[in-house]
Amino acid sequence: MLFALNANPEADQDALYQRVLTDDPNQTVPVPAYLTTLVQGVLANQPELDAQIDQYLSTGWQLKRIAKTDLVIMRIAFFEIAHVEEVPNRVAVNEALELAKNFSDDRSRRFINGVLAHTLDGDSADSQA
Repeated sequence: MLFALNANPEADQDALYQRVLTDDPNQTVPVPAYLTTLVQGVLANQPELDAQIDQYLSTGWQLKRIAKTDLVIMRIAFFEIAHVEEVPNRVAVNEALELAKNFSDDRSRRFINGVLAHTLDGDSADSQA
């Protein structure tokens, strides 16, 4: 959802949810509440999330240089860390690394791990994944 909305912010979100959740265009499925929480939360807090990500980037890196998929993954993790008390920080980081394994490459996963590791007080997030 977030990747598609990043590419087309004016997209019909209800239709997009259905395309993401089912392959059958004639079927309407309920949208999980947590999916809505993540999507709406990341969209509403995107400037704050980007500022948080930016502060942990290595010298010479800028948000515009980060692959869109990796940026979306980090936005989700930073949103969960800052705004979803029910999700422990380590779980948010580990889930981000799992998303990176599925939707990015190993280099991106290591980059995401390096940025998110700062949120765990210097602990290596990768050791928990």
